[in-house]
This record gives sequence, structure tokens and C-alpha cells, in this order.
Amino acid sequence: MGMSDDASRTQSSAPPSDDRRRTDRYEVIWSVDCMTDETFLYASITNISEMGIFVKTLEPLPIGTRLLLSFAPPGYEPFKLAGVVAWQNQLKLQADNPNPGMGVRFMDLGIQDRERLVEVIRTIAYLRGSN
Repeated sequence: MGMSDDASRTQSSAPPSDDRRRTDRYEVIWSVDCMTDETFLYASITNISEMGIFVKTLEPLPIGTRLLLSFAPPGYEPFKLAGVVAWQNQLKLQADNPNPGMGVRFMDLGIQDRERLVEVIRTIAYLRGSN
């Protein structure tokens, strides 16, 4: 009896449920313009999901920064979407950190933008043979 209690305790200490909600991310190399009131950053998207993008940059913006993202997947009309910096991967000198940048979560996606985004991501998944 004690063992099953331990097993359930171990399961409950698993990562929070947002781990299960994580959407598939796809590696891409697309140009993106990131605009805030004070900053214009021309950078690259290195992966995308229905929830957000990873922007490769040596100077990630502070967490919580709201920005306007402008990018055009090949073969699609450009997107102009609002986002917020959710996390950073700072460049660390003399450390093995080959992928500096920032995770940007999409905000206030309209229905049309969301449907277009899902279509782009499904097309990527299909072309790469994923489910």
C-alpha cells in the first residue's frame, strides 16, 4: 500500500500541466522585424509553434516586453502579430550557449491570424512528414 502512495506522490511532483499543453515546435529560418516603442530589431525566427516563436538575437529584450512581430513565411502573406517576451537565452561568454535569443509568446491573436498560423504550421508538419 505504501508503495502505491509513493508512486502517486512521485507522479504529482511531475512538471506542471503546461508541459502537456506544449505545442509542436518546428525549426525554420525566417526573417522577423520586432518593434517596440523604443526598439526596432531585425532578427531571425529559428522555430515556431502555434503559441509563439524563438527569435535568435545577441540582445534579447527584457522579459515582459510587448512587441509587434512582422514576418512572412515563404509562400504566405506576411503576418503582423503582437507578442510578449516570455523568456531569454542570454549569450554567456565562455559557456556553451550556441543559441542566444528570446522566446516570444503570441498575444491577442485574432481568429483569422490564428487560422492562418495553424495552416502554415500544418503545412510545415506535412512537408516534413510529421503527424
